Amino acid sequence: MVKLMRFFKNNRKQFVLMFLVLFTAGIIVLAAQPCFAQNEMPSIKLPDIKIGTKDVQDGEELSVLIQLAIAMSVMSLAPYILVMATSFIRVTIVLSFVRTALGTQQVPPTQVMMGLALFITFYIMMPVGEKVHKDALVPLMKKEIKTNEFVKRASVPIKEFLLRQTRDKDLKLFVTLSRKEASDYKNRNEVPIYVLLPAYIISEVKTAFEIGFVIYLPFLVIDMVVASVLMSMGMFMLSPMQISMPFKLLLFVMIDGWGLICENLVKSFQK
Repeated sequence: MVKLMRFFKNNRKQFVLMFLVLFTAGIIVLAAQPCFAQNEMPSIKLPDIKIGTKDVQDGEELSVLIQLAIAMSVMSLAPYILVMATSFIRVTIVLSFVRTALGTQQVPPTQVMMGLALFITFYIMMPVGEKVHKDALVPLMKKEIKTNEFVKRASVPIKEFLLRQTRDKDLKLFVTLSRKEASDYKNRNEVPIYVLLPAYIISEVKTAFEIGFVIYLPFLVIDMVVASVLMSMGMFMLSPMQISMPFKLLLFVMIDGWGLICENLVKSFQK
């Protein structure tokens, strides 16, 4: 008995806390009994979501549903459209050549290069976007034209841009691959988009490689000069790239390389 009293005295705080918890729980249970007895539960509002099918009586309603499905599919392809149907191809390839020619490996970082390429693309494509907004999007928002007319009007400035940058040789190649002749079309504007787009991509890659080759030449000359000097001095174990990189960076900064590259990239799309 004495030991039990000592145990209770030493752990008095724990017993008091346990008693309070049990007392509170008992009060809550007693208070909730009438509610449970009357089958009264607190009301909780949940969203009512129903998934089912219905008969479509109007053909126009069915057309809207199909257009919505097509629009969702196009949205999933939006990143590829942004990359392949704009100036993004040429800009990214040229900037990659610049970084490789400088020999700086991951400087600037890839995120910075892609961000720069993206905003240069926005700058170059802004006139096309303004034409689409003025000729197609605004009338559609005002309900002056329907969706089909919107697609036709929006495709005109985009197609003009693609045709202006596509070489005749590449366009003729894909026209031939589509089992048609160039004489089947009265002019370049009649070429369908599925033929024009791959021809444009090939043309952009080819143009970007030509620009990259011109950019690479001066840096290649610096590498060759530095390598020749090191070999004449007998420093065979020293990497020429480590010595030439500061000189290439100095040359690039002195001529304002980034400004020249961005300026000429923009001008190459304005011809």
